[in-house]
Formats: sequence, structure tokens, C-alpha cells
Amino acid sequence: MAFVVTEPCIECKYTDCVDVCPVDCFYEGPNFLVIDPDGCIDCGVCEPECPTSAIVDESNVPAGQEHYVELNARYAKVWPVITAKRDPLPGADRWAEVKEKFAEFKQA
Repeated sequence: MAFVVTEPCIECKYTDCVDVCPVDCFYEGPNFLVIDPDGCIDCGVCEPECPTSAIVDESNVPAGQEHYVELNARYAKVWPVITAKRDPLPGADRWAEVKEKFAEFKQA
């Protein structure tokens, strides 16, 4: 079972998780990160690094966010890999507090 990036990442895109991933399984979209479930080795080192608690084990995806499992798998196939920490998006601290922000998700 892989780890999954969920809704709190939208419009934040903190990349502390990317910096610790030993297998480079994070992929970067315009305002969100995803984890490649086929590349994830389930080590869990990324989970505590996320300041918004957006990364969870697939078995612990919050109710109502189950679609993020498929979303991570789909976009890991089309977005570019990210292997180094970058600055978060402008306004990330403000967006980190916002709930129910799937409408802000950008595919490209």
C-alpha cells in the first residue's frame, strides 16, 4: 500500500516531503504534488515532513477524499518528477488553513 497526497496540499505545495523521499516518487503539478503508488516503497519518511498533514497511508485516507488515491496514480504518470525541495507556493501558509479546496486543484 502506498502513501497518498490529499487535499491539504492544494495551493500549498510544500516540498519538505520531496527532500526525504529515498526513491524520488513525487511528481509536481501546478499547485499540488502526487506520489507514484508504483514507485512508493511505503517507508513513511515523507508523512511527518508534511507541514499540512496532507500525506497519509492509503488505508488512512480521510473520508470524502478517497478520490485522491486515483488522482495520485493518474497524475504521477503525466506530471514531471520532483527530486529536490523548492519554495512553497505564494500564500501557502494562508491556504494551509483552508478546508474543502478541491475546486482549486489544477491539472495543468
